Amino acid sequence: MTTQTPRSTAHVVDADTEGVPSFEASGGDWSEIAEEAARLGEERIVVNMGPQHPSTHGVLRLMLEIDGETVTEARAGIGYLHTGIEKNMEFRTWTQGVTFCTRMDYVAPLFQEAAYCLAVEKLLGITDDVPERATVIRVLMMELNRITSHLVCLATGGNELGATTIMTVGFTAREEILKIFELISGLRMNHAYIRPGGVAQDIPPGAIDTIRESLVTVRQYFKQLEDLMMANPILHLRLKDVGYLGLSGCMALGITGPVLRSAGLPYDVRKANPYCGYETYDFEVPVAQSSDSWGRLVLRVEECYQSMKIVEQTLDRLQKMGPGPVMVEDKKIAWPAQLAIGSDGMGNSLDHIREIMGTSMEALIHHFKLVTEGFRVPAGQVFQTVEHPRGELGVHLVSDGGTRPYRAHFRDPSFNNLQATSIMCEGGQVADVVVAVASLDPVLGGVDR
Repeated sequence: MTTQTPRSTAHVVDADTEGVPSFEASGGDWSEIAEEAARLGEERIVVNMGPQHPSTHGVLRLMLEIDGETVTEARAGIGYLHTGIEKNMEFRTWTQGVTFCTRMDYVAPLFQEAAYCLAVEKLLGITDDVPERATVIRVLMMELNRITSHLVCLATGGNELGATTIMTVGFTAREEILKIFELISGLRMNHAYIRPGGVAQDIPPGAIDTIRESLVTVRQYFKQLEDLMMANPILHLRLKDVGYLGLSGCMALGITGPVLRSAGLPYDVRKANPYCGYETYDFEVPVAQSSDSWGRLVLRVEECYQSMKIVEQTLDRLQKMGPGPVMVEDKKIAWPAQLAIGSDGMGNSLDHIREIMGTSMEALIHHFKLVTEGFRVPAGQVFQTVEHPRGELGVHLVSDGGTRPYRAHFRDPSFNNLQATSIMCEGGQVADVVVAVASLDPVLGGVDR
């Protein structure tokens, strides 16, 4: 509840222009603070709350002014996880930028990759040249990633409320999908799998059957989660009418995703401004009217079922179309050139390496220039959005005609959503702050970038 310091420190400061005293507390024994508050007849105490979530240790600061158990003021302090990713991207080639942006929101990396690559393809004017198979694979990976992201939200939210079983079931279900990511991209997270022009490599043989089998298992875990959560009276009491944020508040703060849809507005970029052929898939956009933490919980569960529905459609399409190219034909853009799986399960095949190193000097020169210098992107700027698990993710890219971005900026949904901390928490109980922040599902890697 407070920062970890060897001993208690407390002092009285003026809280406002009227000189009303406020107590700032950090660590140690509360008795000194309580005695001073009682002596002055005041109970306004400012505390640093958290971390209540394992990943917010040291990266999110919640400053609460409390009157007894009631929160009178709540502020969120951010910036502790700033990585300078956007600035770093200005010093790397367009393709290398994928390796950076995938590390922002590390719970949903494939969405940053997809949004960034779609923006680069718009600047290049090759949107319609991306092979259909690559586009379907992108949708497959994003929807699987949406499920894993929501599972983290549900699992950690349950853990923060003391329901450890929800966490263990949620992470076990997530593990099934992470195995699929590793099978297809070679990595469990930070994949750099979606590249400008397509994807790094095709899905391996047998992957479609493996994914179908995994979906059956994941559905069973979701049934367990529903049994643990939906009919749980304690969870109902902790979540219903807690962390209220109505539609007007969402619109004023630019909040999107499940938080906005819990207020009754069915806004989803996949429907409103389709990309990657989402208009050709059959799925619904779940909404709720409660505008509270309970509505957001139910919405995320339903969204996972909708994502599974989309995944099944992508598998049918991939099976029907058969093997094919997964990168644009233009060899000046398709990097790495002619990527194939090597004997180690990753990287270029030995046949391709043997060709460019031993038989074709032109191919070697081209490969060297493409990897080290990169391709040029026509001067201009573009803005691309996708439906991220936490809301609308936007990418603004500016090119000066060179081989690297002049400017890359991301509109991360967690950054906007975290603005709602005050309005959702003030007037409520201290314990409800945990619920409200968990229902926002912020990932600080995306907030700070």
